[in-house]
Amino acid sequence: MQEQIPGTGARRRRPYSSGDADLDERLRALVEDLAAEDRDLAFEILATAARLARDPVSRLDRKLANSALKEMRYAFSVFSRYRRERKVTMFGSARVERGSPEYEVAREFARRIAARGWMVVTGAGPGVMEAGNLGAGADRSFGINIVLPFEAKPNVFITGDRKLINFKYFFTRKLMFVKEADAFVLLPGGWGTLDETFELLTLTQTGKSDLHPIVLLDTPGGTYWRAFERFVREDLAGRGFVDDEDLRLLRFVDDPEEAVREIETFYRVYHSQRYVGGRLVLRLNAMPPEDALRELSEEFAEMLSGPIVPVEASPAEVRDDDVPDLPRVALPFDRMHFGMLRRLVDRLNALPIPEESLRKAEPAPEKRLPGQESADVVPDPPSQ
Repeated sequence: MQEQIPGTGARRRRPYSSGDADLDERLRALVEDLAAEDRDLAFEILATAARLARDPVSRLDRKLANSALKEMRYAFSVFSRYRRERKVTMFGSARVERGSPEYEVAREFARRIAARGWMVVTGAGPGVMEAGNLGAGADRSFGINIVLPFEAKPNVFITGDRKLINFKYFFTRKLMFVKEADAFVLLPGGWGTLDETFELLTLTQTGKSDLHPIVLLDTPGGTYWRAFERFVREDLAGRGFVDDEDLRLLRFVDDPEEAVREIETFYRVYHSQRYVGGRLVLRLNAMPPEDALRELSEEFAEMLSGPIVPVEASPAEVRDDDVPDLPRVALPFDRMHFGMLRRLVDRLNALPIPEESLRKAEPAPEKRLPGQESADVVPDPPSQ
């Protein structure tokens, strides 16, 4: 539920509760005893558990919530040790053979991107996943394994590594694939690869994920992604099911070095993003000239309600140590034209800014999910 703030037009979320005032006090005391970080969130997690314990739901519902929370907690803990490392998630078939063209392209891409300082996240299985872990090497690899009765044993290049994480549920596993990555490379594969491809595009096209490079990597002369591109252009965009602009959210390549170049170019000037007080803030490795910002404001006026302007780091960004030293610009973005937003990022990256002027800052401490905006008052989902 939300309530009106007296004297303003803004609304804020009412304090969350277990529904029992006495229990709330005991839960708050427990949070204090735990010396928990983010004590407000720790309280809400406990209050939700208390509600779930009393709600008229099935044991299966409680088991699902319990397992999912345990899986997420453990995965968050593992990834937290590498929060400031750039990571690329690789998807592709578990069924490609060692030495096949797909295997070798995946291995070579992983080798090249790891040599540039990136870490590689795979599904930990055989095929393309094994090739990714092999190419990156154990020190630069993560494995996010799904426990199934077939086709899902961890490959030998990640087995025994502390960065191997096993999941019972696909949805928690897929959350980690997306949340922890700064780029995505998809190679030919089956239902799972196509599922991940469409989910990535859906999350990005709807703004439920930040913009990232999404690269569809095929073998030289391969037809897998060519056929996919033809389907998307003719049967999706051609029939109006997606916008032509949405096709800018992905790139088709057939060379590992070109895939690496696409990812590095995406982060040439652009660094990261965060919504602050209703505006989209782009953190940059260099501040563009004023005339370039004016030109971009005019060129992309369709998705903007005002000009692109330089801004200082917000108090919330400073509090979170969210790359506060980087220059940044604010966009009054309509949160609809994400393909066009990707084109804006491409234009920023193509600006003739000398390489020596670009600040290669480390990644932001933590990727933020859309809706986690920085402001004293922001619209939140209603309490349940």
